[in-house]
Amino acid sequence: MKFEDLDLKPELLAGLKDIGYTELTPIQEQTFAHILSGRDMIAMAETGSGKTAACGVPLVQNVDMSITAVQVLVLVPTRELALQYVREISNIARKTKIAAFAVYGGYAIDIQKSKLEHGVHILVATPGRLIDLLYNSRLRLSEVRTFVLDEADEMLNMGFIDDVEFVISCLVHEHQTLLFSATMPREIKALAAKHLKDPVTIELNLAQIAPSSLEHHFQMVKIHHRFEMLTEYIRQEDPTQAIIFCNSRRNVEKLHDQLRKEFKSVDSIHGGLEQSRRTSLFNRFRKKDIRLMIATDVASRGLDFSHVTSVINYDFPTHAEAYTHRTGRTARMGRKGVAMTFFTNANLRDLRQILRMNHIQPVWRGPAPDFDRPAGRSSAQRGAPGRKPSHRRPRRRPPAKKT
Repeated sequence: MKFEDLDLKPELLAGLKDIGYTELTPIQEQTFAHILSGRDMIAMAETGSGKTAACGVPLVQNVDMSITAVQVLVLVPTRELALQYVREISNIARKTKIAAFAVYGGYAIDIQKSKLEHGVHILVATPGRLIDLLYNSRLRLSEVRTFVLDEADEMLNMGFIDDVEFVISCLVHEHQTLLFSATMPREIKALAAKHLKDPVTIELNLAQIAPSSLEHHFQMVKIHHRFEMLTEYIRQEDPTQAIIFCNSRRNVEKLHDQLRKEFKSVDSIHGGLEQSRRTSLFNRFRKKDIRLMIATDVASRGLDFSHVTSVINYDFPTHAEAYTHRTGRTARMGRKGVAMTFFTNANLRDLRQILRMNHIQPVWRGPAPDFDRPAGRSSAQRGAPGRKPSHRRPRRRPPAKKT
């Protein structure tokens, strides 16, 4: 279906044409009519399926320009996602006079208050800063027609559910609620059951969480050979852009120091950086000024980097959902991409779970692993069948009695 076939405002259609939006993605086709009609909705879809635009276009269409107040409230878990959401909506609404704005911590609250007083139609917010503004400014939510909870499962993981409940409690009037989530843990199901009224549920490609255009490569390594394997992989595959994930700030900084000696255009990002620095790095990465970005999971959720051709898990993901969100930074919107994951014998149990949960057909670089081998033990340590392990000491005989 094409956007021009929909009954959209002429200025909205002109803006969509400007940014090259011609055809709806599958999730947009399924969600569009429900959002326009005002129904509550739960939408689940693979990462990179166009969820932001699926929500953004009908929200812009529904804004009443005669009302200068917040009519759409979007709650997101991170500053980066808030900025990306506003950038997407502002792009969609570029030919209209609709004002979209993001509020988040780490930025001067007085400037945000001033902008809100000048009039905002679509407000994107992180939970903490929104609650600060509700207590300490003239921000009111009485004109909100649609409340969007994006990345709901990540809200849960980051401990924001109580804040989400508080925000919902401030919306005492009739309104539409849209819940977007990549996964649906028990707590999110309970939240939806409590606050959504007869929601339509959209489940797209749940049997295939990983995008079909994404290849999943895996290579078993020994920890002390891993950096050598990484540099060999980068030289062999020569990715246009890559994000290299580590599990901690310390590991990011260490790998950054090592990689910048081997390659040009290397930088790093983690939650310990100032917000202005993080925003600058993300913008430079989007402009392709940085080729290799080493990152913690701060870069794994919701962010759209269209030029990324490879995601490399240098540190093995801490859980299966982390793998899904990390690898979702490439192969977005049908583009091709490769996810490369280094693993050790100790990761075999978690690796099998990742393959099963994400319905992945793995590409093994080197021999396929033996999933039946107990984690962390080599065949030599296990010993031959029917014999005691060779590393055990023989029992000492008691000293002979003197006669």
